[in-house]
Amino acid sequence: MHRKDHELTNPADMESVIHEATVCRLGCAGNGRPYIVPLSFGYKEGVIYLHSAHEGKKIAILKENPDCCIEFDECSEVVRAENPCKWGMRYRSVICSGKAYFVTDPREKRTGLNCIMNHYGSYPHNFSEKELGNVCVIRIDIDEMTGKKSGY
Repeated sequence: MHRKDHELTNPADMESVIHEATVCRLGCAGNGRPYIVPLSFGYKEGVIYLHSAHEGKKIAILKENPDCCIEFDECSEVVRAENPCKWGMRYRSVICSGKAYFVTDPREKRTGLNCIMNHYGSYPHNFSEKELGNVCVIRIDIDEMTGKKSGY
C-alpha cells in the first residue's frame, strides 16, 4: 500500500466496514474482460454469501473463473479545500479476494440466505424447498482481506 498511514490492519476494523456496508461490489473476470456488479450480501466468519438468479453474466463468469474480489466501503464526507487538488474523502474501505462456490446443499443454502437476511436486520426464515430451488446461493471463501481509511 502506497500510504501506510491509510492502511487498516486490524481484522476487527475491516470487519466493521463489512458489517456497516449496505452493498458490496463483486469483481470477476471472464473472456479476458473484467466485470463488476453491486450486490446485497451476508458475511460470517471469513465467508461472504451472495444470492442470484441461476443464470446471467456473473454466473457465467464465476463458472468459468471462480477467482474474484469483493469491495465494501463507507464514504461519509467529501473534504473540501480552497485548492481543488487538496480535496479528499472521509472513508473506510475493504477489499477481499477469494474463490466463489455455488452452494447446492439445502442446509447451507438456508444458512447463506439467512446470513444475508441477518445482515439487513431480518430474523431467520425457514425457506421452503421451492424457495431454495428458485435462488442461486454463492459462497465466497475469503483468502485475503485488505483495508484502507482516510479522515478517521
